[in-house]
Amino acid sequence: MSAPPTMRTSFEALAEIALVINTLRDPEVLLEKVLEIAIETLEAERGFILLKAPQYPEGFAIRAQRNFTEQQLGEIVRISTSVVHEVLRTGQPVLLYEAQQDERYRKAESIVIQRIQSIACVPLRIKERLIGAIYLDSLSRRSPFTRECLPFLEAFAHQAAVAIENAQLYQSLREENRRLRSEIQRLHGFEGIVGQSPAMREVFDTMARVLDTDATVLIEGESGTGKELIARALHYNGERKHQPFVAVFCGSLPDELLESELFGHKKGAFTGALSDKKGLFEVADGGTVFLDEVGDLSPRMQTALLRVLQEGEIRRVGDTQIRKVDVRVISATNKPLRELVRQGKFREDLYYRLNTIQITVPPLRQRRGDIPLLAHHFLDKYAVKKRAHIKGFTPQALEALERYHWPGNVRELENTIERAVVLARGEFITPEDLRLPETDGADPFEPDLPLHEVERRVVLRTLKRHEGNISETARVLGVSRRWLHYKLKEWHVQDA
Repeated sequence: MSAPPTMRTSFEALAEIALVINTLRDPEVLLEKVLEIAIETLEAERGFILLKAPQYPEGFAIRAQRNFTEQQLGEIVRISTSVVHEVLRTGQPVLLYEAQQDERYRKAESIVIQRIQSIACVPLRIKERLIGAIYLDSLSRRSPFTRECLPFLEAFAHQAAVAIENAQLYQSLREENRRLRSEIQRLHGFEGIVGQSPAMREVFDTMARVLDTDATVLIEGESGTGKELIARALHYNGERKHQPFVAVFCGSLPDELLESELFGHKKGAFTGALSDKKGLFEVADGGTVFLDEVGDLSPRMQTALLRVLQEGEIRRVGDTQIRKVDVRVISATNKPLRELVRQGKFREDLYYRLNTIQITVPPLRQRRGDIPLLAHHFLDKYAVKKRAHIKGFTPQALEALERYHWPGNVRELENTIERAVVLARGEFITPEDLRLPETDGADPFEPDLPLHEVERRVVLRTLKRHEGNISETARVLGVSRRWLHYKLKEWHVQDA
């Protein structure tokens, strides 16, 4: 027979549960820890914690258990008609020193079948309200419980009940906070992303639903629509917000360089590899990797990326060691990936891995009602930045903004407003300050025209308008020179 817990071990156990109250916030982890402390302190062989659960017919459910098989647990639940039921009914502890001999319970099926020798079951109570019970037992005569265990168990159960209630309240508040935050973002959008049109509300709604998941997200939309802004909002409003956000432009880089950027390399792996280098997937471990223009990946890089998504593993160039990484992957493209899959230019299995959730960002011309909001947003931004005393736009300027077709989308609008803030001479921006190009020729947005063809026509028309000037064309479209060079190369156009 083992001795009851000494004064020292009792105080140590109570001190430990007090520490747990102040540190553990996850109810499941907390319950496991409470059970572990109880079993170790009393040298019990098995145990479980059950909590009241109105949704179950029995009115309670086992939330943590130790050293039971599934079959044993099923049998032991039937004790609810005896020991556990009595504790939950009366709110008083039950202590059986010799369960096989006790007149009250010796005929209980589970006690007989499992040859339980001693049982201790104490209520978990908050003031006068019962929230559950801790059950411990022993199958061996060597460690039955004694009457001296009872004061410790009751004190321990009181502390544990407080810890459990606190954890449940914390979880409830956290879930409510998450729900309210999601609802606010669904209705009012995300910081830095402006829009109230139905199309943008749909985008916000999808974003709010996937914030706190690890699901991959594919963002589709024309250049300049704000795909990276959406990726950043998903990261910085989600559970990984305190971890790195790493953006990678997948276009225009040779495979060897992109592979080294993404996965890292070992010293001596190639000429110029003077030291070991972490890849961006390692740098972003715990956070998010944003793959911009993922549709430009070569077949070789598509295969390499698929391996990361399937296994959560990377291998540096020139290395044999496999490294585990935990990242959320968000990708973006201005190409019709589904069409590329149909043409055999993009792996179907990779497409579905990337496309767990799809967000389609509408071009600016399809949400013209947002143009005044965006224009004033950018005006506020650049008027403060450039210390310009501009109060707003003339009605004619706003009309011109809404009439223009915006081939470069939001990015072009932002550049236009920034330029107008610099050029404006009065308190209000006029159409002349905007310097919008005149639309000419056939409408590049004729019905049923593929997205990539619209993009090609707009870029080439703008390049022609600016007499082949790459810098000016890139500025007007709101894209980088590198992106423009890459596209011209793709379309086999000799740039200036």
